[in-house]
Amino acid sequence: MLNVSHVTKKYGKFTACKDLSFHLDPGSVTVLLGPNGAGKSTIMKAMIGFLRYDGEITVGGFPNKSADARRLLGYIPEMPALYPNLTVSEHMEFLARAYRLSDYKQRMDALLKQFELDDKRKKFGDELSKGMQQKLNICLGLLPEPRVLLLDEPMIGLDPHAIKELKCTIERMRDEGKTLLVSTHMIDSVDMLWDRTLIMQNGEIRANVTRKELEQDGRTLEQLFFDVTENLNRETVCLSEKAACRED
Repeated sequence: MLNVSHVTKKYGKFTACKDLSFHLDPGSVTVLLGPNGAGKSTIMKAMIGFLRYDGEITVGGFPNKSADARRLLGYIPEMPALYPNLTVSEHMEFLARAYRLSDYKQRMDALLKQFELDDKRKKFGDELSKGMQQKLNICLGLLPEPRVLLLDEPMIGLDPHAIKELKCTIERMRDEGKTLLVSTHMIDSVDMLWDRTLIMQNGEIRANVTRKELEQDGRTLEQLFFDVTENLNRETVCLSEKAACRED
């Protein structure tokens, strides 16, 4: 459903993402893991079409920046970008009109109730707490009912009820045959959700593993993460020490 082929993104001389290739299947949840600075947010922004890059990204066979792809693709960013002078209801109305949605009000009402924002409809964006802003951020991402949904650190700032509701929504969307990619460094928050994991470090994919493959290997997701990232760090240290010895 979503295909990333040989994608590289550079900022000047710095390579944030290096020759990334992977495919996300319909009816699956993929977890994108990696330490800070690994390149997770960069590839997410490239997929949604916010960045220029080398390579190819398609959604449902369409180039990701095309109108056809945008109708399929949804995005919940890490940082809510709300309008301070729009109310909660007006945010939802604005997005519905931008996507030219019809018969959306019942779904809007259901989402606001699900994430406990129903009594905050008249609150302005800058009057909401950080947790409420994130809840509205999630409602806005879910309202168009995308076939492919990218979630960048979606659980940061959420209360336990909202985390539970978001997890239930992710599982329901997977059961409906939709494709989800969740970027996070909170491994325990997604441990029961994922079908495939991609682990990034230094702008590269260091592991691409399914849940079944990991279970057969006898490791947990957390063990795999640290095995991949810490082994790479040890290898880097060893190489640096060898280079220093040669210089001496």
